[in-house]
Amino acid sequence: MGFFKGQETYSIDSKGRVNVPAKMRRSIAEQANDTFVVTRGNDACIYAYPMDEWKKHEDKFLKLNQYDEKNRYFLRVLLSWSEEVVLDKQSRIMLPKNLTQFAAISTKVIIVGMIDHIEFWSPSKYEEYINSHDETYENVAMNVMSL
Repeated sequence: MGFFKGQETYSIDSKGRVNVPAKMRRSIAEQANDTFVVTRGNDACIYAYPMDEWKKHEDKFLKLNQYDEKNRYFLRVLLSWSEEVVLDKQSRIMLPKNLTQFAAISTKVIIVGMIDHIEFWSPSKYEEYINSHDETYENVAMNVMSL
């Protein structure tokens, strides 16, 4: 598994294609075969999982009890938004129109590395998200990292 980190701002073309930053491409495992699953993310962004990482999530999905209503709802929503895309020769992936509309992405996109996946954000939505927290980063970091 690679470890995605960092942030870049890129343009998205009229067909919904966006480059995956070189520093993030280096973290894509060979087992992913340059294939991603893109899906609806939390907080109004798009998640892109390399196929090898997505398979780990599929294993978890198979263990969910589909007779439980919350599990069915989660799976239906997540999987209905999910689509396989392949990194093209120009190192771009295609973000489906329904996902770019969901995330309010138009011409610019902020790309954020998030350990096992990449997030695609509308610049204004990302700024809104970052500024929406009342607690300082330092306090959050202290609480999260205090083991």
